[in-house]
Amino acid sequence: MMNELLNWNSIDDQPPISEIEALRYLDEQSIENKEEQALLYATLAYHRIKRHPDRDALADQFIDEAKVLHNNHQVVNGLYESQQLLQAYTLLKQTPFEQWVLHETDHDSAKAKKARAIYEDVIKLREKWDHELAEKTIIDASSRLKLYQDVYEKLEALEEMVGDALNSIENRRIRIPVREINERTRELSDDQDELYKRLPSFLTDTSSQNPLEAFDQMVGLHDVKAYIKRYYHFLKYQQRRKSFGFSMVDEPGLHMIITGNPGTGKTTIARLLANIYHELGILDTKEVVEVNRSHLVGSYVGQSEENTMNYVKQAIGGVLFIDEAYSLKREGQTGNDYGQAVIDTLVSAMTSKEYGGKFAVILAGYPEEMRQFLWSNPGLRSRFPEQNQIQLPDYQMDELMTIAEHTALENDFFFTEDALNEFTSLIDQERVDDSFGNARTVRNLVLKTVFQKGAKEAERDKQHWLDHMRISVDDLAFESADTKEDASPMERLDALIGLDNVKEEVKKLSSFVQAQQKRKEKGYPVVPIQLHSVFSGNPGTGKTTVADIYAGVLKQCGLLKRGHMVVVSRSDLVAGYVGQTAMKTKRKIREALGGVLFIDEAYSLYNGGRDDFGKEAIETLVDEMTKHNENLVVILAGYQNEMEQLVESNPGLSSRFKKYFQFPDYKEQELIDMTHYHAGLYGYHFNEWAESFLFEKYRDHAIRGNGRFVHNLVNEAIQFQAIRLVEEDIEDMNQLELSDLEQAWNTVRRESSS
Repeated sequence: MMNELLNWNSIDDQPPISEIEALRYLDEQSIENKEEQALLYATLAYHRIKRHPDRDALADQFIDEAKVLHNNHQVVNGLYESQQLLQAYTLLKQTPFEQWVLHETDHDSAKAKKARAIYEDVIKLREKWDHELAEKTIIDASSRLKLYQDVYEKLEALEEMVGDALNSIENRRIRIPVREINERTRELSDDQDELYKRLPSFLTDTSSQNPLEAFDQMVGLHDVKAYIKRYYHFLKYQQRRKSFGFSMVDEPGLHMIITGNPGTGKTTIARLLANIYHELGILDTKEVVEVNRSHLVGSYVGQSEENTMNYVKQAIGGVLFIDEAYSLKREGQTGNDYGQAVIDTLVSAMTSKEYGGKFAVILAGYPEEMRQFLWSNPGLRSRFPEQNQIQLPDYQMDELMTIAEHTALENDFFFTEDALNEFTSLIDQERVDDSFGNARTVRNLVLKTVFQKGAKEAERDKQHWLDHMRISVDDLAFESADTKEDASPMERLDALIGLDNVKEEVKKLSSFVQAQQKRKEKGYPVVPIQLHSVFSGNPGTGKTTVADIYAGVLKQCGLLKRGHMVVVSRSDLVAGYVGQTAMKTKRKIREALGGVLFIDEAYSLYNGGRDDFGKEAIETLVDEMTKHNENLVVILAGYQNEMEQLVESNPGLSSRFKKYFQFPDYKEQELIDMTHYHAGLYGYHFNEWAESFLFEKYRDHAIRGNGRFVHNLVNEAIQFQAIRLVEEDIEDMNQLELSDLEQAWNTVRRESSS
């Protein structure tokens, strides 16, 4: 890279490295060669001047740094001289030359007043010139610097000329050379145009971009760009044919549909399309009127039509852009919802003699919702031919990273290489479901990072300018301090009473996952990881608790992005009529993406009946598991025999659930330990006599509910102790007596057996 940089000899050529590469090189490398250092600073200055056409303080600082390091380098001098030339042009452009013009017919006092104003303006101009540069000896008479010096000499001559005139006025020998002063003023006015012509192209390339060039500068969207180019040339071809007198009855028109997930650039592309239509002369302006449902739909009869027509009239000659257009037609909308009135009014305006062809309509929204919306509105659909429908894909990771770097640079920050790699994982954590905001989410993450950096460094004394631009790995640590104090998933698992076989299985799976992750990092073949599981056991054996810990383990291993758990039962997935079960199931799955979907009493989804909507829920679940792959883990929970029947009832389930966790009933001592644990949560305790009583009961009776039974038992015992507390004078308010536990046992056993 440095060899290429050392070969950079002219500011008429672009530097061979980018601004970010130069920043990273200065930040990471120890550079002894002063020419290399100077050219790196010159590279930064060049790129900053392009990004900030007006005077940029940092660009000036970088040029000064480069001059100190290598004062005679052609590029460094060229940048400095060009900056001075640009400043000279700006100063002359801001000078009111038309007010400098003197007239022979003016009264002497008027001439004197104007001469004094000219004199003061010229002095101010000369003060802002670089005198050393203006008096520098040059060889090339055609160089940019020669013109800079010529203008300076003209200012000197004009200052002297007007100064002599002012002296003559003071000495009452009034001699004001009107013609000579006006001639000098005219020359200086002409010189501003000549100065502009002598500026290097990167300082003058401020002409408006061709819309196609603006499209090309967008990140990604290769297929969309190719289509837009074809569409552009087609419209241009149509315009040329019309100039010859040809016409098309069935031309596709300008109305467009743009679909895509959040942050894929729908609004940006709508604006660029407006620019294309305007550039080709198809529309009078490039203005885009942006509206959504809230702008168009009224609250009483006739208001929606009025609102819609008002916005149509605003859009005449340009584009009407309706975001989330499908919200105009809501599912099951009643007579009080006037969205349909908007659609009818819009279609009428698009086809009317008064407004048709005078504005373009662009509808935007999510792909699936837009598809359903159009199919429910044949009149609207017919106005948008298939070739005028653009679907924007989600950005790929490399494209998102490019957007992240551009966003950081726009705000005068840059990522170190390590930080950039870490930032990839932050983006990946957000890419869980269709709500991912693509470019919008990435920009928000960058700004969050900048906030994090600023909040941490406000108290620190940063001396070097790089310190204020660098985003390091430390700046990406978003976790709050208190979250680090929480027990790890494995520690929570170890703290559970009993469940030795389950603990062993979870630990084994965790080790397996981590081993496969390491193999993947080293490029070795990876064994497919089966994460979907069946938790079978009686109620109260810890299935839900372990599932939550399981989700945390998988997040810690890097296999789940969120690590949360969504608990559902049959009623959350199954509806009462055809079509709605799939929607309910998909909604819950979407909620669980990036984590675990825990289906309690999952066997209730299948009862063998032909009309059971549970079958539809199972089929939807299988399809969605395939679609979301490693972004979703499903745990089916319930009694062992029933769960085996459920999995065997559907080939899709049996092929996806290979991991079985058996949750045994708790033993007597484990139930005793659990009783002590639950009582201890509230500061209660009981003696060995009460413990002997409970041990005997746990041993001689089948405990339905396991941990749930114990929890209820302790709650009942505390309530019976409360009665004694009110009626008697109890010394130890935390002591649960044998009588409290005996009464609690009888109550809970009676309730659990009823």
